[in-house]
Amino acid sequence: MRKLGEVFRLKGLGCTHSQVARSCQVARSTVREYLRRLEGAGLGLPLAEGLSEEELEARLFRQPAARGPVREVPDWAWVERERRRQKGVTLKLLWQEYRGEHPDGYGYTQFCEHYRRWGKGLELAMHQRYRAGEKMFVDWAGVTMPVVDAGSGQVRHAQVFVAALGASNYLYVEAAWTQQLPDWIEAHVHAWEYMGGVAAITVVDNTRSAVSRPCRYDPDTNPAYRALAQHYGTVVIPTRPRRSRDNAKAEVHVQITEREVLAPLRDQTFFSLGELNRRVGERVEAVNRRPMQKLGVSRRELYEELERPALKPLPGERYEYAEFHRARVNIDYHVEVRYHRYSVPYQLRGQQVEVRLSARIVEILHKGRRVATHLRDDRRGGYTTEPSHMPKAHREHLEWSPSRLIRWAGTVGPSCAGVAETIIEEKPHPEQGYRACLGLMRLAKRYGPVRMEAACRRAVALGVCSYRSIKSILTTGKDSEPLPGEEESRDLFSHSHENVRGERYYDGVAEAQRS
Repeated sequence: MRKLGEVFRLKGLGCTHSQVARSCQVARSTVREYLRRLEGAGLGLPLAEGLSEEELEARLFRQPAARGPVREVPDWAWVERERRRQKGVTLKLLWQEYRGEHPDGYGYTQFCEHYRRWGKGLELAMHQRYRAGEKMFVDWAGVTMPVVDAGSGQVRHAQVFVAALGASNYLYVEAAWTQQLPDWIEAHVHAWEYMGGVAAITVVDNTRSAVSRPCRYDPDTNPAYRALAQHYGTVVIPTRPRRSRDNAKAEVHVQITEREVLAPLRDQTFFSLGELNRRVGERVEAVNRRPMQKLGVSRRELYEELERPALKPLPGERYEYAEFHRARVNIDYHVEVRYHRYSVPYQLRGQQVEVRLSARIVEILHKGRRVATHLRDDRRGGYTTEPSHMPKAHREHLEWSPSRLIRWAGTVGPSCAGVAETIIEEKPHPEQGYRACLGLMRLAKRYGPVRMEAACRRAVALGVCSYRSIKSILTTGKDSEPLPGEEESRDLFSHSHENVRGERYYDGVAEAQRS
């Protein structure tokens, strides 16, 4: 407060400027300024009796009358909404529109200054401006919500997921059992469905569910989370480690969630996660519909006006959660996933691949390119093999089966079919007899089906049904010799007897008839 009366009293007593300044604890220049104003007001020392401090101050420091017309004050909330609506909307453009309607309004410098003063109360870091549809901020809240098991009475604490759009502050909150990857991804899917679209950028803290390797300059996002982002057409940008202001929007809305969504529910008892989420949804809807103090409109109104038209549309299918594993292709061109083996093209044996394991499908990726797809099979120790993944020699081997080999042998003759069946049955595993049967095929091509059938008939009669035995019969020409039983019957008919006419008998009868 000015010390006018004391300054003038001391000067009236003859004190110097320095003495007055020390006594009143003011600068000597202030003493001189007061005396100059006293002279300008037509007053002298000593002061007239009855002149109060207020009257003296009013006469010495009278405010000049306002000059010029009263200027139209812009609607700063409207200015703020327009800046958030679309990229490229600058203060200069809005000022030009304002001056078009109010030619006597603020100049550009004053327009910017008044807007800056108005905006100080909006956000702690207002310089981070978010365009409509540009960013969605996600994070876990710092508090949990208790859920009671009605049967056992055991209390389990649910985690709270928070998402907010940058331009409209539109809020989504969901309770989940854990902060692990499946719950993290499902919460994102529900958030995008609640908002009816997807923001171009998803800003996330360095939680382990999102970032597998934090780094200030080149963070490595979790493969499953990266696949989720690709499915929904958004870009994941993790914040810098230990830089909370990078995710300030999420931090603010976590605070709003804790104060206005969770705190009012503190005295209620929930017996299921679904019941908790229903009440959380009601509280979130109330927050979204309440007018914001500074802007004068609600989050939902801003969302409907600015954000919703700018969001990317949801994809045709909901994302199916999948796990990602790294594996190396074995020498048999199969990779092992959950104790089951799936084939890949044989050219990739020994290579490192990435396996995407969903509830129904197993996808195998090599350097980001899908090289194999199989239906999921959880049989331990089993094999799922695509024939096109096999080398040509393996495919030809695989095409043969016991029934097919026996059918082929039947085209040669019944004895050959019997030999093939015997060879396959005698082996511990049918595939062990494949090679011997293929050897029989080669012998049939070399010696012909007649000799092959005869050799097989001899092998069956002698009980030596093997590839080596039949090859030996054909090589030595034994196939053309009569079997032991057939040889005995031939000898029987070769002996002469008076009752046996002989083969020449009918030649004589025919000649007698002709004569």
